[in-house]
Amino acid sequence: MDPTHQGPEEYGQNADDSGRSDGRRRPSRESNAADFGQPAPQQARVVRLTAGDLLLTVNPVDGSEVEAVPPGAEAEPPVRRTPAERADHERAGAPPVPAGPPAPQLPLLERQEERERLVGLLARGRSVRLTGQAGSGRTALLDAVAADCADLAPDGVVRLNGHRRTATDLLYGLFDAVHHAPLHRPDPEELLAHVRSIGAVVVIDDLEIGGAALDELLEATPECAFLLGTAPDLPAPGIDAHLEEVLLAGLGRAASLELLAKVVERPLTEEEKNWAGDLWFESEGLPLRFVQAGSLLRQRDRLNTDPTAFDEYDYFEPRPDDAPPVAEAPTPETLDVPLPSLGEGAAPAVLLASRLSEAARETLRFTVALGGEVPHQAHLPALVGDTHADAALGELAHCGLLSPAGPRYRLAAGVLAQLEAGGYAEEAAAHALTAAQHYAWWVSHPSVTPQRAAAEADAIVAAMSRLVPDGEAGRASAAVLLARSAAPALAAGLSWGAWEKALRVGQEAARIAGEVAEEAYFHHELGVLALCTGNLDRARTELETSISMRGALADKSGAVAGRRALALVADRSGGLVPPGRPQAGDEVPAVRQELPSGTPPAAYPAPQFLARQPGEEAPTVVAPLPEAAPGKGGGRVVLGGARRNLAAAGAGALLVAVLGTVVTLGLTAGDPEEPGSRNVTTEQSSPESTPDDGFPDDEPGDVPVPTGGIPGGGTSATPSASEPATPSTSGSPSPGPSSPDASSPGTEDPSSGLPTSDPTSDGPSPSGKPTTPTKSPTPTPTAPTTPPTETPTTPPTEPPTETPDPPSTSTSASGPAESASASASASASSEPPAEDGEPTEVAA
Repeated sequence: MDPTHQGPEEYGQNADDSGRSDGRRRPSRESNAADFGQPAPQQARVVRLTAGDLLLTVNPVDGSEVEAVPPGAEAEPPVRRTPAERADHERAGAPPVPAGPPAPQLPLLERQEERERLVGLLARGRSVRLTGQAGSGRTALLDAVAADCADLAPDGVVRLNGHRRTATDLLYGLFDAVHHAPLHRPDPEELLAHVRSIGAVVVIDDLEIGGAALDELLEATPECAFLLGTAPDLPAPGIDAHLEEVLLAGLGRAASLELLAKVVERPLTEEEKNWAGDLWFESEGLPLRFVQAGSLLRQRDRLNTDPTAFDEYDYFEPRPDDAPPVAEAPTPETLDVPLPSLGEGAAPAVLLASRLSEAARETLRFTVALGGEVPHQAHLPALVGDTHADAALGELAHCGLLSPAGPRYRLAAGVLAQLEAGGYAEEAAAHALTAAQHYAWWVSHPSVTPQRAAAEADAIVAAMSRLVPDGEAGRASAAVLLARSAAPALAAGLSWGAWEKALRVGQEAARIAGEVAEEAYFHHELGVLALCTGNLDRARTELETSISMRGALADKSGAVAGRRALALVADRSGGLVPPGRPQAGDEVPAVRQELPSGTPPAAYPAPQFLARQPGEEAPTVVAPLPEAAPGKGGGRVVLGGARRNLAAAGAGALLVAVLGTVVTLGLTAGDPEEPGSRNVTTEQSSPESTPDDGFPDDEPGDVPVPTGGIPGGGTSATPSASEPATPSTSGSPSPGPSSPDASSPGTEDPSSGLPTSDPTSDGPSPSGKPTTPTKSPTPTPTAPTTPPTETPTTPPTEPPTETPDPPSTSTSASGPAESASASASASASSEPPAEDGEPTEVAA
């Protein structure tokens, strides 16, 4: 773990003979003068790995990019490790041996019965949960049982660390221990297929999951036998798990005294035996308490031998040449250090730390600031500021203050609370800031591989997590820098649990510090992570947030990367985008309702209600699309407000308007001298049950209706060619004279309910009778064949009628009828209302 070790600059790619992964040779240096100047900027380490059927490019600059694996670039199938490779992998994941003299090997006392029982259950393929308090010796017993079960399973014994690990993390750890798959992370289906075929004895220490999560882990690995070391307060799995339970109690008094003598490496005195008996009663025989008590007795022996053993220059620190000479040690008769009190024996962390070197005490301060996570011994010289600080790890381990946790160490059970009460947490924020700055430099160094960064993931996450709750901008910015530097390395090292933690802590720190660009980066990375793990909803949310932030910052390259990932999310989710937007192909059809008469009222524009011949396609109504209800699946979605939709809507409206104008000019054109030019036949009429007022029950009628230049506000109707309409002076319409096609007197024809001839005309009606202008009764609105051509000169007399879309009708107009209508409309505004002197009643 030496950060100054020079290694390859690129990781995750095969290097060629020249030492460059991209095939280029290093530029030659003409002189050594460049060595004394500023170093050249280092290139960002870009790592490409596969996650299922996705190709992930970890880009520390603009953000990771994800795409479907192109053909021919699929990852090689995982290969099972050989027994020798499994042994090497296990040794690489073990905690380092502390510097200094080796610690005495302690025996496993009063555990033979539990040991044999555990081995027997595992040999029969049963999974066992070993439950005991912290400090009861679970780790030592698990090591002994794992050694006894080395040859029981085809894939041997797999040791995993359950501290702060989820069921998914443990499954991927099991897969990595048995299979060799560099730069490949299988998807959940592929992972389950591989772990189902693993037959091994899986030993998990410090397990922190239970209940349904533990059931999921056991169900996914039916060919494995598990030995789980857990605390008593962990939830038990379900009944279907078939998990055996073994309780681990404390040691007896005799075994406790024997363990204490092994730690001290000498026989105990009678006074020490009595003191140890009281300690056994208080600690309930926990082996950890007697290991720490034995360290107190060793320190007492050293003080009795040399009073200056723990002064400024103790045995763990070199004495300079100009230091004062050491005084001669007094005889044992004149010096007798008393035994620690019972309270000091039960909580010995503060007393033990006070007799250690300054480097060891400073290491404890950093450990307390990191929440109990001990930095690797290679980092201690840089953190503490002492070149020999790596020996502090051996001091702490020999005193029983540390316990192994996977590839590193952490504070033993109960030590963190004791040190916090002893004042070791007074400057925790400052120590966490120093650790964060150091890790930010270290993880960005080109010699640090992603695997080494993943091994230090817990300490890195603890350093940045300690700075966020403070709320200070400087410390939050340090957490942002550490998360920004560590996140790509953790992703490339396939430690995605720690990657997610670093991203979330970094996003919160960036929000506190006000660094919008970095916050957008963390949102982008969280979206990519969610996409790779199959959480599409979360991925869409994070990516949209990142795109909006980068768009506000004018970060084009980052926004493009986010849009590419978002397009892949839409493709994976079946073309879905955020709900509430209309989908392509789901155009809302025009609502068409039957009108009460053959033609619509003049209030509606003519282009929307063109006359259609039988079999002619209905016109398309351009209208705003309603909001589509969100659905579970779907097709491609049309983004509301897109330019192409607006252009299509405008083009459709223009086309309808042009067609309406053309039809209007054709209908209104004709010879004004030809009679009967306004005679139009309709092939469809409204049913006789339509009310006389012409207003549907469910349509409002408060919009003014243009009258087309007809005084009195009446709406011109178009009777059939064989039945001219004759207005009546009474309050109800009167039928026309008898004709072969006319209706009989006393019957109402909806199509002839309105006068068609001009009320101001002086000429005779088609039947030979003079036409008398009268106040029209409540007319039945019918669809006009022509739109109004002139602006009405009088206010309308009837409220408008909003009717649904017209029915499919076919109208034919003759030239004379159009000419008569045109002349009648032209004379309506200049001639007197009637010839007989009777004024024309105009409705207000």
